[in-house]
Amino acid sequence: MTAASPLAARVEVLPAEGEFSTAARFTVDPAETVLPGHYPGFPIFPGVCLVECTHQGAVATAPDGAKGAALAAVESARFTGPVFPGDRVDIAMAWKRTPAGDWQCRARLGTARGAAASVRLRYTPRPAGEAAA
Repeated sequence: MTAASPLAARVEVLPAEGEFSTAARFTVDPAETVLPGHYPGFPIFPGVCLVECTHQGAVATAPDGAKGAALAAVESARFTGPVFPGDRVDIAMAWKRTPAGDWQCRARLGTARGAAASVRLRYTPRPAGEAAA
């Protein structure tokens, strides 16, 4: 069982570019419950929601060795452009194994206007027999 997302829409997985390069996209539904308070009269999709979209895309596209791994850290998140209701957010992800045996997913997010964010997530393989939360 996986944890429920606070977002109404789901991330759509796109065809993989290679074993360690994956892609996904997300369209911000104007009815998302996070929008009315962020900001009233001028809604902007919150950065933490972009991190959540990246995580959903990462889980859905993880390479074989990273499938079922647990999110261990948001190593970095940099927000470089606004995302508005109705925007389609394209997510390009690159995976690599770290020297410690974890998996790192580096993502670039963008809209038709250009760059929106860069996010780096780290995943730790679960011990044998441990189920995903």
